[in-house]
Amino acid sequence: MSILNFKAALLGGGARANQFRVTLNFPGFVADASSAANKAQFLCTAATLPGQTINVASVMYRGREVKLAGERLFQNWQVTILNDTDFDIHNALESWMQQINNKQENSGMTNPLLYTTNMNVEQLDRNGNTLKKYTFQDAWPTSISQINLGFGQNDQVEEFQVEFAYGWFETDAYKGASVHLSTPLGSI
Repeated sequence: MSILNFKAALLGGGARANQFRVTLNFPGFVADASSAANKAQFLCTAATLPGQTINVASVMYRGREVKLAGERLFQNWQVTILNDTDFDIHNALESWMQQINNKQENSGMTNPLLYTTNMNVEQLDRNGNTLKKYTFQDAWPTSISQINLGFGQNDQVEEFQVEFAYGWFETDAYKGASVHLSTPLGSI
């Protein structure tokens, strides 16, 4: 292996962590949702590509552990957002969470179809073209972090983190296609 082989294998110079675009979609009941969504494309300064785990279902057979594929779990999706002086995105997220669970009355929406929406994160190349796109289905905010204030925080713009739960994700490379066995189970 030479350095030339390595460079040839690293197509496009590698995917760059700072080249991405986030699309936050807000439910229709959120005030100023379109303004917050437009700003989010520019003010989301960090995001994650989704993680996932398939749990192990263990079965004992004659003193030996047999590991089978269990259920798939999706980790929550996280974004970091710069706060502007209008607080548009922060206000929209607070309004969304207030409708899900009212702070004063501990009541709120019970139908997930009303309070969930789809979100996107795209990995971009250095020319702004989409390399890979993830769509988070049935997403909703589970937490908005605190915003730290302090006299010593000169020359800094406020930022906060948001965590979204979601049902599953789809990607442009895989849209829920199923794998079918070519061998009938009875003949294995």
